[in-house]
Amino acid sequence: MAEIMMVMEAAKKIMRQSGNLHQWGEGYPSEEVIEADMDKDGGFVIEDCNRIVGYFAFLPSPEPTYAKIFEGEWLDNEQPYHVVHRIASYPDVHGIFGTVMDFCFSHDTNIRIDTHRDNTIMQHNILKHGFNYCGIIYLLSGDERLAYQKIIVI
Repeated sequence: MAEIMMVMEAAKKIMRQSGNLHQWGEGYPSEEVIEADMDKDGGFVIEDCNRIVGYFAFLPSPEPTYAKIFEGEWLDNEQPYHVVHRIASYPDVHGIFGTVMDFCFSHDTNIRIDTHRDNTIMQHNILKHGFNYCGIIYLLSGDERLAYQKIIVI
């Protein structure tokens, strides 16, 4: 857990340096949030040379905050999906988003993800990997997030 939390702190630093000052405020994500991901068999680490260099959550639907979408619509709102949350890595580790997406799409062809409006790095990666912008969702706290979905047709 200590190694995962170090990755989270590094990711927050990347966010702040790139102008994303409000996402992942003090204390988030907490150890309890990470433990909840793991309790659902949805918390994953990325290792390089036996060192944890990244973390992400990959959780099955339904995601309660995705029940209502504003200023748009999901590509498909009928089929089950997985959601990706809390992608984090060290700044000197590259290709994490692609690695995460390869893993996720090997387990499901219908993936949703969201991010803060100020997280331009994540928005770039999401669009680069073929996700479609679908609209705005609101977290339980009321915070706005940009929502995306990608479906691979087999």
